[in-house]
Amino acid sequence: MTEMVYGTAPIRAGEPVLPRWWRTVDRWAISCILVLFGVGLLLGLAASPPLATRHGLDAFHYVERQMLFGVLALGTMMLVSMMSPDMVRRLGVIGFLGALLALALLPVLGTDFGKGAVRWYSLGFASVQPSEFLKPGFIVLAAWMLAAAQDLNGPPGRMMSLGVTLVVVLFLALQPDFGQAALILFSWGVMYFVAGAPFLLLVAVAGTVVAGGTLAYQGSEHFARRIDGFLSPEIDPRTQLGYAVNAIQEGGFFGVGVGEGQVKWSLPDAHTDFIIAVAAEEYGLVLVAAIIALYTVIVVRSLFRLMRERDSFIRIAGTGLACTFGVQALINMGVAVKLLPAKGMTLPFVSYGGSSLVAMGMMVGMLLALTRSRPQGEIGDILRRRGLA
Repeated sequence: MTEMVYGTAPIRAGEPVLPRWWRTVDRWAISCILVLFGVGLLLGLAASPPLATRHGLDAFHYVERQMLFGVLALGTMMLVSMMSPDMVRRLGVIGFLGALLALALLPVLGTDFGKGAVRWYSLGFASVQPSEFLKPGFIVLAAWMLAAAQDLNGPPGRMMSLGVTLVVVLFLALQPDFGQAALILFSWGVMYFVAGAPFLLLVAVAGTVVAGGTLAYQGSEHFARRIDGFLSPEIDPRTQLGYAVNAIQEGGFFGVGVGEGQVKWSLPDAHTDFIIAVAAEEYGLVLVAAIIALYTVIVVRSLFRLMRERDSFIRIAGTGLACTFGVQALINMGVAVKLLPAKGMTLPFVSYGGSSLVAMGMMVGMLLALTRSRPQGEIGDILRRRGLA
């Protein structure tokens, strides 16, 4: 009956999984992800040898690990992108519950690696950051609740999603990890807006966030130090931010040349949080603009494909995943030029990091799975039949 009323896209009977996946997936987005990963390896070749030398490791130790983690992340992305929306929802819920449990046990079993915030589990050969895996699972779970609230006699999904959000934010703030907490609040706010939240309610939530930030500033030395550094009109040239801003200025339009940059010898996080500074110094504004364009293509194409989607869960979850992916990249680059307070976030698929790479592979895999073309027609079909388009 649904097909008779709304129409449907043709199905190729007996088509194998891989050809069907390749025909329906957003190939432009996959290409952009692969280019970003390649850029990350290129920048890793420049940024990581100084750090490896200081630690007495092989010069390309971190590049080799990046390649290993990258293969795992890209493989995860491809496998998840082949899933149906129902499978994505199951994976998201299970992943969220596992990551939340790991997050709750961090104060007991976690470590801070001398950085002042207990965010990691040390496995000896590697470390795991649960909050990175929490984000895609949270987005899918919250979207499921928000979509269910739109059903006739559905559950109070909006209040349930808000409760889950507050619990997650509380766990992250206790680490403290205010950057990830802010990203979680942003992703929930975007999905809540797409689900049809009243504007006044969003204003009230924003006011609550401001009040919470004020309390955090007054009660957390870690948070206050970062805010004070951001608000200060002067930049200490001996800090990571000072080195990064100076490197970006030195790079100019075309950069100082491949391998000629100096910031990688001063920044301990040149291969992770501040890798965009290495790109700007050695390759200039040209490469930075290309990186921004790649992220823009992924996000904009995903949102356009989601605009045609009829299923509310797919539309809400996909929007949350796409916007969170783009905003994380924006935050990383914004911190490097002092447009935003220091957050400690990686640049997706470019920065070094095992947890962030694999978790981002899962997140983008979910996004690709939800934006695939489906044999269900599009929301425009309904509007046209009703004379609204």
